[in-house]
Amino acid sequence: MPDIEKIQSVVDSAHAQYSKAPGGANADYIPFLANIPSDLAAVAVVTAQGQWASAGDAQYRFAIESISKVCTLALALEDMGRQTVQEKIGVSPTGLPFNSVMALELHGDKPLSPLVNAGAMASASLVKAASREERWQRILDMQRRLGAKDIAMSDELNRSEQTTNFHNRGIAWLLYAAGYMYCDPMEACDVYTRQCSTLLTTVELATIGATIAARGRNPLTGEQVLKPENCACIMAEMTMEGMYDSSGAWAYTVGLPGKSGVGGGIVTIVPGIMGIAAFSPPLDPVGNSVRGQKMAAFVARELGYNLYKA
Repeated sequence: MPDIEKIQSVVDSAHAQYSKAPGGANADYIPFLANIPSDLAAVAVVTAQGQWASAGDAQYRFAIESISKVCTLALALEDMGRQTVQEKIGVSPTGLPFNSVMALELHGDKPLSPLVNAGAMASASLVKAASREERWQRILDMQRRLGAKDIAMSDELNRSEQTTNFHNRGIAWLLYAAGYMYCDPMEACDVYTRQCSTLLTTVELATIGATIAARGRNPLTGEQVLKPENCACIMAEMTMEGMYDSSGAWAYTVGLPGKSGVGGGIVTIVPGIMGIAAFSPPLDPVGNSVRGQKMAAFVARELGYNLYKA
């Protein structure tokens, strides 16, 4: 692995070249996200040994959104095991947008992937909990253990999400009717909406990636958060569905598992080596950060990481 000075140099170059790249627009279907300054941009690396480098607005706290699906999948795997997750949710790409109802119709209402909205709500419903609040607190605790203790829900963002999540409520009832929802459907939708409403920094997002890269051990706290065997399942899911409709293109060009969120964040993982994260709000038509993709891909390429070129 390159030394941290080399990594910092590459991170600085990624930010210098792409932090002002044109194109894209903030997500506007969630009012909170529409009002985030579009010129923010950051990139960070956290290594499996706990070293880190960053550039730009790396301490700005942004919405985790769909990247939270990775953390809830991790908790469902820890609670229920890989076979149960495969049987009760599925582990294959849908080939359709993250909020697609048609994907459910085509597959007997089974979510297929934990990284689309339907599968993420099913994942939340699989988490062991005796109450709505326990379910939410266990998911928040997983985000913090994977990333950092300062990750917290924004009440303003949650209100913005909860008042506009009617489509997800419909999906939750469809799952319940088909037998693929494992708690009260509105409880699962509520908790899923909260999990999308936490704020974190680019360095904290890179730490989530680094923890999965390090076989489940958080390199900054030293805690063994996940069973090592579950990390391989998480990265496989990220490869298949993590970048929405661009997942295949990301694997083809970057060659690493990745996950994005409509808050503008992207995390990609070099197994055993590091997590790379980037953030900038303007999104392309499928929901991935325009600048974030460029910055993260640049860092991976310049450091020589591509699983398919190994």
